[in-house]
Formats: sequence, C-alpha cells, structure tokens
Amino acid sequence: MLLIHCPYCDETLPELEFTHAGEAHIARPENHGGLSDSDWESYLFIRTNVKGPQYERWRHLHGCGRFFNAVRNTVTDRFLTTYKADEPRPELSTLTGDEK
Repeated sequence: MLLIHCPYCDETLPELEFTHAGEAHIARPENHGGLSDSDWESYLFIRTNVKGPQYERWRHLHGCGRFFNAVRNTVTDRFLTTYKADEPRPELSTLTGDEK
C-alpha cells in the first residue's frame, strides 16, 4: 500500500484517502478560442507520462479535500515529495532517493 503525505494536513495516510488528478503544472492556454483543434486536443489529452520522476496533482479526498502536487517515481511508485498547490515545483536534482 502506498503512503502519501498531505502537505496541508501534515499527515501521511494510505492511498485510499487520496485520488490522482493527473499531471501537475499544466497551464491553460490564454487564447483557447483561437487554438486549432489539434492544439486544443494536445492541451486536453496529451501528457508526458515519463518513466521516472513525474510531477502530479493529487487530492486528499477523504480528508481536507484540497489539491496538492507531488513528485512520484513512476517506475518504483515511490513518492519523492509532496508540496502545496501554490508552491513552485522542486527541482529534481534537489530531491533525494531514486529520482534517476
């Protein structure tokens, strides 16, 4: 079972308390009305899905209900860090563990 740390509640709880909300730091296009269908499709559906550390959004569904960001290694399924939604994303080089 995965244990996930909520940066708002400051608790580490089982994954059943949380829900995955996709890739983090996806900026909505400013002029979305002027985008081509292909560009709009890319914004809505295309994600990086890297092998290794990935920035993700999570929600503490059965707790505070807030969204937060995390860096999770998609190979080992290990969380390297979690941080509040309004905080900048950490550089991967500053994280310890199996980020390579």
